[in-house]
Amino acid sequence: MAKLAEKMDQAIKAMDEMGGKYLTFTLADEEYGIGILKIKEIIGMMPVTAVPQTPDFVKGVINLRGKVIPVMDLRLRFGMDAIDYTDRTCIIVVEIAGETGKVMIGIVVDTVSEVLNIKAEQIEDTPAFGTQVDTNYILGMAKMEGGVKILLDIDKVLKSEEVILLEKTV
Repeated sequence: MAKLAEKMDQAIKAMDEMGGKYLTFTLADEEYGIGILKIKEIIGMMPVTAVPQTPDFVKGVINLRGKVIPVMDLRLRFGMDAIDYTDRTCIIVVEIAGETGKVMIGIVVDTVSEVLNIKAEQIEDTPAFGTQVDTNYILGMAKMEGGVKILLDIDKVLKSEEVILLEKTV
């Protein structure tokens, strides 16, 4: 019984920790969010230098104030159709956990929406889609007045071997 109570306490604590500020953005008319503490900055589209022998979703690298940062298109990473970039297309620079420590990566999104304070009670677990669908990169689903926002665990959007590949491109 004590073990069950301990597991319940851990689950409640984990849910409480999911609440907080999220930067929201759109991809193909769907709303997503990333914890604000993972965001380093938001920049407009800029020239991206292609790097050969990288997956399709890796657009290349940018020079951001003297630092070379790999850039991936989140639409392509999620298997969505590519679109032409517009003046609303942005690169969100995030910091993720890599093999050698923290890694800065730019992610291309359709538009950045806003920063929302999402309460833990507004967040539900990711629904089960069966064993064939990998949803480990989804923290949860935020229930909002306008619908649902998919909250991403940006550290898990890339598989570890993809992070290693991106670390090698810089």
